[in-house]
Amino acid sequence: MADDRSPEPADDTVALEEGIAALFEDYLAGFNDADADAIIDCFALPATIWQMDKGYVFDDEEDLAENIETLIEALDKEDVSFSEFDVVSAHISGTTALVTLDWRQESADGESIFEFTCHYHLVFDGDMWRIAMIVNEQ
Repeated sequence: MADDRSPEPADDTVALEEGIAALFEDYLAGFNDADADAIIDCFALPATIWQMDKGYVFDDEEDLAENIETLIEALDKEDVSFSEFDVVSAHISGTTALVTLDWRQESADGESIFEFTCHYHLVFDGDMWRIAMIVNEQ
């Protein structure tokens, strides 16, 4: 049965999946390049990030930028130089999607520094997919 709320024709699942893949490629590149602006561009605002059993709501780009820049500094302090992920699951329904990724962050010599899972709630804003909420499992 077709879902009338899809941002693209219901039979264009490949285009939807490609849009989500492009979002996460941009998000990953932002981390690997330590580019806060590229990471911020991946979010819909307001955005919520759940980490360490607490939820944080970022109403504007300035608040989110402060969080992302702090995260990039922390990763640098831990000598993280490379991040990668594996897709665990993905589900698209209309203009929303749920995606779970297993992340691995490594040092320059390939040593695993952090391994964790994040669950992403995405929204399609008419142009592209964006991250509305992250739940980080550690």
